[in-house]
Parts: sequence; structure tokens; C-alpha cells
Amino acid sequence: MDSRADFNCRPMEAQHTGGYLWGHIISLCAELRARRVVDIGCGNGALCRELASRGYEVVGCEPSAESLYFAQRGAPGLVFHRLGVDDDPSVIGNESFDVAIATEVIEHLVRPFNLPHFAKQLVRPGGHLIISTPYHGYLKNLILALTNRWDAHLNPFWDGGHIKFWSYKTLSQLLNESGFRIVRFIGAGRLPFLWKSMIVVAQKLEASEQLINGDSPM
Repeated sequence: MDSRADFNCRPMEAQHTGGYLWGHIISLCAELRARRVVDIGCGNGALCRELASRGYEVVGCEPSAESLYFAQRGAPGLVFHRLGVDDDPSVIGNESFDVAIATEVIEHLVRPFNLPHFAKQLVRPGGHLIISTPYHGYLKNLILALTNRWDAHLNPFWDGGHIKFWSYKTLSQLLNESGFRIVRFIGAGRLPFLWKSMIVVAQKLEASEQLINGDSPM
């Protein structure tokens, strides 16, 4: 099963990305008029707790038993499922969520298409998927190379570390081929084009649109 390496080792804390990502995620949920939200790869449930405190009905999915223990301990009133993106999400409720969130997850996945496919089964037609992942673009990659920081950036000794490195183009392709339409891009953290992460918001296509695009509705 998949894990969220750096987040899972912090029992009750917010993940280190909370400071520069959560504000965007919370604002997007409000803009999208979400009511029910599912957090895919929720780790210790810190973001779930934050969203629930703002009135959202939140469900968390996490494949790590250890992280799930801390999530349930930190928020006994919330619903958490031990599920990864390789599992069947139907136990949660098909097409019953307004928004699915996956923050800093997809860079850890061996089979990245499984994430949008998992989310697609949970999000209602017309609902949204919000994904964040470390940003990679020409200028940032050039500066990393010129400053000899590739070894530090792509640290091969990090157990459970990043195994996929996404650009806006490749992440958009992944979502477009999975039955979603890109509707928003946000760069988060640092300076423009040197962002720490990027946030992509994608809308699930209606069944008729999926058929036109050659997808089979799930």
C-alpha cells in the first residue's frame, strides 16, 4: 500500500506543508461550495480536523495503520478508513462527495493513475479533485542544477520518498486522461516559478462528456 512518508511519522502534528498549502485548500473548498470532503492519504488526520472545525463533513482515507491510529485518536468523531488508492473505495460511498483532496500524495505512488481513478469513484459528477504535489518547472529545475542541489532535492536515501516528479503538463495529462477537466492552477510557497508545490483543481466530467472524450464512466 502507499504511504505519505514524511507526514506519517509525526503522530499528531500538521504536516510541514500545512503552512503554505492549507490556506489554499480551505479557500478552494469554500469557493467550490463543498459540503462533503474526502481526504485521500490523510496521514494523521490533521487536515481533516482543520476542515471539520470549519463545518465540512470530512472522511479520511489512509493506508498506514500507524497513521490511521493517530488520526482516529486525534479526531474520534470523524470517520476514517484504512484505504489506499489501490483499494476499492466503494465502501465509502460512490459519487457522494463534492470534493476529493490529495495533498502531497501522488509523488509517492508507483501507479499514479490509481489516484484519480480512486477519486473519480467518490466524487459526484461535476465535483472536484484538488491535488497538490511538489512543483517542477524549467526555471526551478535549472536553478537546482546550477546550484548543484539535485542530490539534496532528489534524495535517494529517504525511505518512502518521492518517486515521481510532476510538472503542470504531466499532472494535467494524468487528470485529463482520467475523466477530469483542469479548472485552476495555483503555485504555493516561495517565489513565482520557484514554488515549493503546485495545486491543480480538476472537475469530474459528466457521464456524457466522458463518453465524448472516450472514457468509460466508472
